[in-house]
Amino acid sequence: MAYLLLALAITAEVIGTSLLKASDGFTRLWPTVGLVACYLAAFGLLALVVRDVPVGVAYAIWSGLGTAAIMAVGAAFLGEPLSVTKVVGAGLVIAGVVVLNLGGAH
Repeated sequence: MAYLLLALAITAEVIGTSLLKASDGFTRLWPTVGLVACYLAAFGLLALVVRDVPVGVAYAIWSGLGTAAIMAVGAAFLGEPLSVTKVVGAGLVIAGVVVLNLGGAH
């Protein structure tokens, strides 16, 4: 159940981050309201996750997968360029999360 909540936290964080550009520096009301709601949900869910998952592991997964996901969203929907360097970097972040989990961080 904790990992399902973590997936929801990541999803909320990615949606919130995706709304940053649309908020235009917090000058547009509804995108700003949406991103604040998403960030509150993300951190609230993360707080529930760390009851059962070590905080270092939860945060590594949350930030690593969130980074990779927002990079993909940026490329697919926000017109941001995707390069080999970015893909390799995201792969290294994900590899680091995997190594952390395999290293007995649980």
